[in-house]
Amino acid sequence: MADKKHIAILGSTGSIGTQCLDVIRNHKDKFVAEVLVAGNNEQLLIEQALEFQPNMVVIANEDKYQVVADALQDKDIKVFAGESSIDHVVQISSVNMVLTAMVGFAGLKPTLKAIEAGKPIALANKETLVVAGDLIMKAVQKYRVPLIPVDSEHSALFQCLNGEPMGTIKKLILTASGGPFRNKTADELKEVSLEQALNHPNWDMGPKVTIDSASMMNKGLEVIEAYWLFGIPADKIEVVIHPQSIVHSMVEFIDGSMKAQLGNTDMRLPIQYALSWPNRIETHVEPISLTEIGKLEFEAPDTTRFPNLKLAFEALKKGGNAACVLNAANEIAVQAFLDKKIRFTDIAFVNEQVMNAVEFHKSGTIEDYIESDKTAREKAVEQINTLKL
Repeated sequence: MADKKHIAILGSTGSIGTQCLDVIRNHKDKFVAEVLVAGNNEQLLIEQALEFQPNMVVIANEDKYQVVADALQDKDIKVFAGESSIDHVVQISSVNMVLTAMVGFAGLKPTLKAIEAGKPIALANKETLVVAGDLIMKAVQKYRVPLIPVDSEHSALFQCLNGEPMGTIKKLILTASGGPFRNKTADELKEVSLEQALNHPNWDMGPKVTIDSASMMNKGLEVIEAYWLFGIPADKIEVVIHPQSIVHSMVEFIDGSMKAQLGNTDMRLPIQYALSWPNRIETHVEPISLTEIGKLEFEAPDTTRFPNLKLAFEALKKGGNAACVLNAANEIAVQAFLDKKIRFTDIAFVNEQVMNAVEFHKSGTIEDYIESDKTAREKAVEQINTLKL
């Protein structure tokens, strides 16, 4: 790694983006923050730009362009705004890798544009593959682009599968912490508060991902992502609850052997691995101590109390636009819960209702997926408006 990698960070002000910048901060001899892209947090974007001196910054919210431009007017930093600018900056020649850490459906188009420009992708936006996995993976193959997963579970699988022939794989096993409500009854889940749902026992994540983790939707989306990333049928993907979150995922092989990747609950580890791949470099993250941990626990998930996981498997097996519809409904439902408009258990209810309400399409173009996403969001809003706290 003699030459520095110049990274475009899509979602630099979010949880993954800020941790990526911490990796870059600790490895200035290896990485450069070439492009920073934020959605609405103009103040943090300005602070990041002043520290890392990127070539370009983009604020997706065009109303905040002038604030960013004025703050950086004396710096040699180009400032842009709007979605089309994001699609543009991921393609510039000075970028060696694109970290897609934008939350939700918004990450799809710029990820596809970066792939078409031949940029290696560090994928932290699972919705990109959930919504349009077929399109993305075909583009990856067409443009011969490395796609390195950043989610801790998929990074673990990626590492466990390294050098292993696909024909020897029996099963992929994704681990899930179980979230803050692992031991709550169905009746108790109806009464949980937003504050309780945002209090994840192991991971420090953004609010949307934290709620998805509490509802098990995050794991459901990861199952769909794993299907596209590794080409493994749905019936060979399993989820197990692992409260300690030390084993990030496992692979079972046809000879009965298993490989597992273990590590601390710190997203800087998979982020750094994706940035440095195919090499490994030293980390500033504390290693785990097996003697301090003492024991590791595993149990089966309960899809009756957490139906979102079951819905994700159903969407995966159905194919077409089903996962796109599920993801769109979930984004709207989670935001409604964050806004305290619906109960925690209403999230899965809305998701199921919308999946049944939106017309199924077996395949389609990116425009078709955009239309399915739009329709699902509208149906989700309609459904939410019928509910009462």
